[in-house]
Amino acid sequence: MAFTAPKFSSLPSVERFPNERDRIVAESSSLPTDVTIIPSTASRPLDEACNRENSSSEESGEKVKTKLICMWNNVKYSWNFKTKTNFAKDSPIWLLGRIYHQSMKSEAATTSLPINDFEALKDDFTSRIWLTYRKEFPVLDGSYYTTDCGWGCMLRSGQMLLAQALLYHFLGRDWRWREPGIGPEAQVYSLQESLHRAIVQYFGDSPSPACPLSIHQMVSQGYLNGKRAGEWYGPASVSYILKQILEKAVDTHPDLDTLRIYIAQDCTVYIDDVRQCCSKNRGSCHEPDYEVVDSQWKSLVLLIPLRLGSEHLNPSYESCLKGLLSLEQCIGIIGGKPKHSLYFIGWQDDYLIHLDPHHCQEMVDVLAPSFSLKSFHCRELRKTSLKRIDPSCCVGYYLRTQHDFDDLRRNVQHYLVPSQSRGDYPIFAFSSGSNPHVDDSWMQRPPEGHCSAATSPTSPLQSDPDHDDDFEFL
Repeated sequence: MAFTAPKFSSLPSVERFPNERDRIVAESSSLPTDVTIIPSTASRPLDEACNRENSSSEESGEKVKTKLICMWNNVKYSWNFKTKTNFAKDSPIWLLGRIYHQSMKSEAATTSLPINDFEALKDDFTSRIWLTYRKEFPVLDGSYYTTDCGWGCMLRSGQMLLAQALLYHFLGRDWRWREPGIGPEAQVYSLQESLHRAIVQYFGDSPSPACPLSIHQMVSQGYLNGKRAGEWYGPASVSYILKQILEKAVDTHPDLDTLRIYIAQDCTVYIDDVRQCCSKNRGSCHEPDYEVVDSQWKSLVLLIPLRLGSEHLNPSYESCLKGLLSLEQCIGIIGGKPKHSLYFIGWQDDYLIHLDPHHCQEMVDVLAPSFSLKSFHCRELRKTSLKRIDPSCCVGYYLRTQHDFDDLRRNVQHYLVPSQSRGDYPIFAFSSGSNPHVDDSWMQRPPEGHCSAATSPTSPLQSDPDHDDDFEFL
């Protein structure tokens, strides 16, 4: 057909359509129906500019939101109300396998009265490394967070458990912290203090390779597996993160190559897998700077994620938890209350003694030559009732030699089944052979409609994004 140009006088005026795209659409509506309009590429820069502007606006909004949340949490967890915690004088207190209870003879009587040695207890408690919320550190990977206040408590609890293992590994169970220059053996303390400082530096709040076990490394590892900074972590997921960052740390810190982490799956410790994990024939081994106790065995951190109840801790398992903490090889339990992780290291009666990460402190530059250690040690004992404990937890043991591993297998049997229970179902078990269902993709989120983690034994850490709890079902 013959094309007849439209009368421009009938088209809408430019002033009525300040937006270029609206004007083009209005003009095209006045053309004959059999005429095809090819969009001009001139509008593409406008679209790209709009997209960039929207993206920049969303990014700016997310950054402001994150900063506001961080500011509120920094203030919220910086308040430190000191309250006195009372402990019974005549009831035994256990701390990481040590009992602080002794007999004292009174002058008027010939019988011995049991009493707790609180000075020795405080000395032991204060020597544990305390890792808490920190603020104003370098930005975490994939986020705008410069603090972990309000969400990183389980990561901190996991760090404390691993730090305790490193204290056992490099300094021994009998080591006690003394401030530099104090004590009759100042030269020995200075040697031990250098190791102590090196361990604390491993967990410094920095992405530097000098801090291979930092929260930055933990968040980066979680980010690779679908977890972002600011999300809740469960005790099982943290245990896998600890294993992965320790394996990576060996590249820059050869001394850590003398330590391995094994994680029980489905509440089962497979003996052949443990032996393979700790075997020095498994790969190259750097020569350590200290005496090797077992020439064929790399020291082991054994982590056992547990679920001791449904919504609340089953009371029948209370005696089991206390028994596990009473073993010499125990390095503590990470667990706590919903959305409130704690690091349990001891007990008295029906209470668990813990270190609490919910205290916001300023970041300490651990790369400085003589950084302060005071904020890494807690002087106030705290306890929590067993009845308030969440059923999800992770028990840790440090086993320097294969003999220690065999010794644990024998001694732990007394605490695996509740004393008042008639059943034969232990809270975890040792099994010969290897695990046939090892799954390394531990934190990949399931697709919509996927079964929960409780029904997927080979993927213990897949969690429901809508689940509010700080803990994971195993």
